[in-house]
Amino acid sequence: MTARVLVVDDIPVNIKLLEARLTAEYFDVLSASSGPEALEICANQSVDIVLLDVMMPGMDGFEVCRALKSNSATSHIPVVMVTALDQPSDRIKGLEAGADDFLTKPPDDMQLLARVRSLVRLKVLTDELRERTKTGQQIADEDARLALAEISDENARVLLIDDDDTSAARIQNCLESAHDVDVLRDPSSVAMKVADKGYEVALVSMRLNDFDPLRVCSQLRTLEQTRNLPIILIADEGDRARVVRGLDLGVNDFINSPIEKHELAARVRTQVRRHRYALKLRESVNHTLAMAIIDGLTGLYNRRYFDRHLFLMMERAQEQQRDLALLILDIDLFKSVNDKFGHGAGDKVLKEFSSRLLRSVRGVDLACRYGGEEFAVLMPDTNQQRANVVAERVRSAIADVEFAIEPGLAVNITVSVGVALNDPAGDTPENLLKRADHALYRAKDLGRNRVVFDAA
Repeated sequence: MTARVLVVDDIPVNIKLLEARLTAEYFDVLSASSGPEALEICANQSVDIVLLDVMMPGMDGFEVCRALKSNSATSHIPVVMVTALDQPSDRIKGLEAGADDFLTKPPDDMQLLARVRSLVRLKVLTDELRERTKTGQQIADEDARLALAEISDENARVLLIDDDDTSAARIQNCLESAHDVDVLRDPSSVAMKVADKGYEVALVSMRLNDFDPLRVCSQLRTLEQTRNLPIILIADEGDRARVVRGLDLGVNDFINSPIEKHELAARVRTQVRRHRYALKLRESVNHTLAMAIIDGLTGLYNRRYFDRHLFLMMERAQEQQRDLALLILDIDLFKSVNDKFGHGAGDKVLKEFSSRLLRSVRGVDLACRYGGEEFAVLMPDTNQQRANVVAERVRSAIADVEFAIEPGLAVNITVSVGVALNDPAGDTPENLLKRADHALYRAKDLGRNRVVFDAA
């Protein structure tokens, strides 16, 4: 496994020594002669591991390590302290600074390479998880923007809490052309009375005779169903102190009497729009994100997620000149399963196929249901030999054991696999997918139940 290693040391001879050892093992080596230079390189280039000298003038290795680990953009980069210090206190200081491992100068070749390879493997897995998180976040942001564009601020259910008939009627007349307005004149136990009514904004008069309006607002905030209900206070000029107190309690907005009709309508629309947008975002966090990226039947990532993630992974592979393999898999003669046993049986096959697929690929590989009975696996840092090992393992896992349809009934299932490798000379996601598809077609033409590599 290759990686980009940053060697940090203020003595050029030490840098040359480590650079020679690592380059001989096909690592890509960068160097820095000071702490600030190392931080700049890590901030602007892709680094997989840092070999960091401790005793440096100006900014020592402990300070550099703390700076790397305190920055969210670089905190995931493994740091190995290379030091002549061998006291337990020095190691404790390094661990407290965030160091991942230690090497004593001069480092033994076997220990050096073993530690570098081990930490790089962990870094690759961490990077893959970070990229998956980024992909999911991009999709969530996209859905949030679409939700905001679709939100209406009309036809809201508005609750008006006012025990004065005249003022309540005037406010109701201002809003009822655009909204459904209910008036509550007895706000005792208000939260329980309105909890399941589906209100989207509440207007609370500060002129309530027998009730403390701020107590009413507090009750609305204590119940789960109304905790996020927007509240607008209708206040008089002399209510300024209580309005400030209300804002501290969670009131969203206020309007002063005498009420101007258009201002009231605008403030209600704003709160309705914010409330509906917040609900959309909450749904996105709880439900929409999972539905957007996960296939409901198999539990694998879906095509939408895969296409976005493929773009990110290819971009990284091109920048860092890394291997990347793509497997496209298609269940052989799957239509005959549906035709003979029904779609329920077909669904069972798809679920079991997905389970075997996940068990057969590696932790860093991304498996998805690409559509119907077609699946895809994206394999970072994977050359042809490794891709073939995994692809054959998947093929055998499917073909060697029958798929149970129901008690006493099982069917033989096979899969055809097309494999394409990233071309570092300017490849694109579209071309990679096309080559993998062509390889899959050849696997079908050659008799199915086989792995075929793209010839390009």
